Amino acid sequence: MKGGEAIIKSLMENGVDTIFGYPGGQVLPFYDMLYGSDLKHILVRHEQSAAHAADGYARASGKVGVCLATSGPGATNLITGIATANIDSSPIIAISGQVPRNLIGNDAFQEVDMIGITMPITKHRFQPKNADDLPSIVKTSFELALSGRPGPIVIDVPKDVQEQELSNYETNNYETPGYNPTVNGNIKQIKKAIELIKTSKKPIIMAGGGVILSNASEELKVFSELINAPIITTLMGKGAVDEDDVHSLGMIGMHGRMSANLSLDKCDCLIAIGSRFSDRTTGKIADFAINAQIIHIDIDPAEIGKNVEIDIPIVGDAKHVLNSIVSKIKQLSGKNNGLNNNETDKSNSIGNIAKDWFNESISFKNSCIPRVTYNDEIPLKPQQVIKEIANSLDSDSIITTDVGKHQMWAAHFFNTNKPRKFISSGGMGTMGFGFPAAIGAKVAMPENNVISITGDGGFLMVCQDLATIKEYDIPVVICLFDNRKLGMVYQWQNLFYNKRLSYTDLGNTPDFVKLAESFNINACKIEKPGETETALKNALKSGEPTLLDIVVDKDEYLPMVPPGCGISEILGEYKIENKVSD
Repeated sequence: MKGGEAIIKSLMENGVDTIFGYPGGQVLPFYDMLYGSDLKHILVRHEQSAAHAADGYARASGKVGVCLATSGPGATNLITGIATANIDSSPIIAISGQVPRNLIGNDAFQEVDMIGITMPITKHRFQPKNADDLPSIVKTSFELALSGRPGPIVIDVPKDVQEQELSNYETNNYETPGYNPTVNGNIKQIKKAIELIKTSKKPIIMAGGGVILSNASEELKVFSELINAPIITTLMGKGAVDEDDVHSLGMIGMHGRMSANLSLDKCDCLIAIGSRFSDRTTGKIADFAINAQIIHIDIDPAEIGKNVEIDIPIVGDAKHVLNSIVSKIKQLSGKNNGLNNNETDKSNSIGNIAKDWFNESISFKNSCIPRVTYNDEIPLKPQQVIKEIANSLDSDSIITTDVGKHQMWAAHFFNTNKPRKFISSGGMGTMGFGFPAAIGAKVAMPENNVISITGDGGFLMVCQDLATIKEYDIPVVICLFDNRKLGMVYQWQNLFYNKRLSYTDLGNTPDFVKLAESFNINACKIEKPGETETALKNALKSGEPTLLDIVVDKDEYLPMVPPGCGISEILGEYKIENKVSD
């Protein structure tokens, strides 16, 4: 067995059935061995799409996504996708080719220091010097990618190692000194958290992407019901709680919902779970949750206290910690300790203390009414388009987004009912992410509808992969928000840069219907209310890849918190009938 064959065998032993890649000189041995193997390979039309497709595969399935590229420019084209996966904690393995071992460091043709380049944006990196190490490296890469805080792993394989004969195929644990993630929270810290929750009159739960990654949605719901606390989510946490559920106040942050932002501003106990308190979530730090003591549950100790001062830190996996907290509360409920919900002492039970606050928060959510109506308007309002998309889908449908105004319209107005059904680039804000991520999600979950909501700017960066979905019959539906602008930057320039519109007009963009049809992809242009819903339902029914070119109003502004402001200072979209009380 040669090194390349060992990689293929090891990938399949770790449950991989599909990889996304693009061949080149330094991976020719691997591709030759891939020929005729049982491992499916999807040829993307750009290596960045391979990394994003692997990312979408991972986020939709909870498994590890795998991408592959040659050395030099092939490897560096993976970088944006690797960095995207890293900041959003997505488990992918990126395999890159490398020049033969005797040429490393000589500036050989298409040599690049992939280990050095990816050091800041990966969880770990390997460069095997002997083919015998490959089975163990692959096995360890999967364990590292999925355990603790998930993230990307790079395996940079010299060309001659791919061709080298193994002396023995052995799978052992490769040593990773110092890596020992804490799964179970410290019981003393858990008890402190319960004591704080017990005395809190206005608790609120903030669920981040870590809740989804740890498959803790059910535990989150039980915890929320037990302590009578409403739930807000970050962008990456969308779907951690059913957004149609009474406990959900919606998404928080710069483009969050008024109900979430203002309720957090009034809470006295913030329980953050699997969230890193990014600047897009918190706004001005000095004004963030100023009335609250903060409990932070996260598996990555580096995130605790990094951006926001924490009162009670708990390092551990969200699912395990929530189970421990719920179990401890129920255990104490029979001890007349201010936590019971029985008939003997309901006045001090944890649920009843916060009941008025919970009811008030839900009432406030219901009082936040859209300021504008958007039915039957031309050009189409983005809110109307999102409404029609939502009306066309079931709760198992998967939405992927690119980055920009369309992304935030979707995050703001599309209610996600289940985890892993809303996939978006959060921390990196990567244009070009949505379409290839949809490819990966559809390959991972072929029975689910997969919709790529994208903007014209981001789509133009990856539109060549229309060839991929046609070649492999991957029936994603692309809902292209067409406003001929770099919409998010256009809004910022209008609001904060005195309408000095510097290079945000896309100008001579293509006829997207003709572009799609040139790839033999079904396509149609949508300009009137009702057409999106009809076209999307027809596209899903056809079971074929489809592009919907949806012309939207370029001047419809997103609700947003101005830069430098606290999240309670959100502007636009809502009027408030009744403010949440102090």
